[in-house]
Amino acid sequence: MSGRPAFYALAPGGWRDYWTLLHPPYTLWHLGTVAIGASVAGTIRPLFLGLALAAFFLAVGVGAHALDELHGRPLGTQIPGYVLAGLAIASLGGALVIGVAGASMVSWWGLAFMAVGGFLVPAYNLEWFGGRFHTDLWFAVMWGGFPALAGGFSQTATIEGRLVLVSAACGLLAAAQRRLSTPVRRLRRTVTTVEGTITFHDGTTEPITAASLRDAPESALRHLWIAVVVLAIGLVAARWPG
Repeated sequence: MSGRPAFYALAPGGWRDYWTLLHPPYTLWHLGTVAIGASVAGTIRPLFLGLALAAFFLAVGVGAHALDELHGRPLGTQIPGYVLAGLAIASLGGALVIGVAGASMVSWWGLAFMAVGGFLVPAYNLEWFGGRFHTDLWFAVMWGGFPALAGGFSQTATIEGRLVLVSAACGLLAAAQRRLSTPVRRLRRTVTTVEGTITFHDGTTEPITAASLRDAPESALRHLWIAVVVLAIGLVAARWPG
């Protein structure tokens, strides 16, 4: 690995490793999809939205990322393995407690979402079943469609057609994120040398470097995560009670 493993990663060591572990832009993007799903409801119920956001932050923002780092150290942090395992267990346990509390207030069908999420987090990040769940499709489901669906359900205890459409859109956004971030991750984490030249019609040339290959997809990712968060805030504000 050369340079930073992600555009938001800080220099390794100490508290900076925990910032990097959270993948802040992508965690906020993920929470944004929860809020976007919740905004399908006529009026936001703040308590239920807060519980959904807290549960997904713990389960995915902390738990999934801790498991991912435990499985292969893609971020190259210096966080001890036992700390990563403890973070994963504690955060997933906390999400479970919040989920049960939320289900008791909204609908016991919410336990089905907990079961699906509780399976997908380790199945994806630990690459269970030979990595069958560690694919672009399941990433789109886990990081886009599923949280939006759960966010909407947390508000109304129903799954309406419009919520399905919004969840599908969030899934497609997550799929775009995956397609953009995969080559960037490869360049940052596994490539040691990039060689080549672009020759234009007028005969001028331009060298191909790892930085030039990363620039467009990484710039798109920087804009997309902000766009999703701002969209989520705007939609929630439009549905806020009073």
